[in-house]
Parts: sequence; C-alpha cells; structure tokens
Amino acid sequence: MSHENTNWSQSVGAVCIREGKVLLARHTYGAGNGKLIIPGGYVELGETPEEAVRREVLEETGLTVEPEGLIGIRFNSRDWYAVFRVAYRSGQARSDGEENSEVLWLPTEEALARQDVPDLTKTMLRKALEAGCWQQTPYMTSRPGTLYTHD
Repeated sequence: MSHENTNWSQSVGAVCIREGKVLLARHTYGAGNGKLIIPGGYVELGETPEEAVRREVLEETGLTVEPEGLIGIRFNSRDWYAVFRVAYRSGQARSDGEENSEVLWLPTEEALARQDVPDLTKTMLRKALEAGCWQQTPYMTSRPGTLYTHD
C-alpha cells in the first residue's frame, strides 16, 4: 500500500463465509497482533469503500470477493470503519507474509467461541450470519457515491 495515497480516517473490513466457515487472518501488528480478525484495511484516496474491500481482501488473502451488502459501520470522532458481507469468487487463501502470519477458513461456531478472535470480529460475524444487510440503492446525483438502505 502506498502510504501517501492512504486515507487514514476511512477503513473497511470483510466478512466472507463459505461452506459454514469464515475467512480470518492472524495479524502481525498493532492492537490486532496475534489475533484472528476479518481482513480489511484503509481506503485509498479516490477509492470507494467497495473498491477498497475488494483490494484489501485480495492483498491480504489472495482471494477475489464481491461485496454483497453493508453489515456494520463504526464511527468515532476521528474515523469510520465499514464492514461488508462479501461473497467468495475465486482464489486460494494464503498469508500475505507481512500484515498477517496466516489466513484460514474457520468454522463459524469455532470462531465465535475462540479467545483469539476479538469481540468486534465476533459481532460482525454474527451480523453476517443474519439474513438482512444494507443494500446498495440507486439514486440520482451529480457526485459519485453510494447509498445503502435496509428493508
């Protein structure tokens, strides 16, 4: 990632569930060091959150995914973090050897019970397992953007 192109106040995460297993990466730095968390990262300048989540998952895990809907967003006074439920499209899960030391598919119930899976990851996994999520809704605007609404 090019640090001069990074928007440090916007980040994304991806919950990818396939055949009853969730994709998790063991991070090697910061507050997530040693923890199994959902893949994600910072949005680059000029990039949409959907583009960022596709790029981050590919960079960190080697998998191609497609956002299905928004399942959560965390705001605070400094930044926001948007989490998408994503569909697996292709690729073999592998570590990037830098930001994570391993990438694995873990049964969802095991992930929810493990001590090395943080609460935020567990919360987003529970939300991804629920039926609904915020979906993209078309609208007319003169500026590029995305509107998400919930049933």
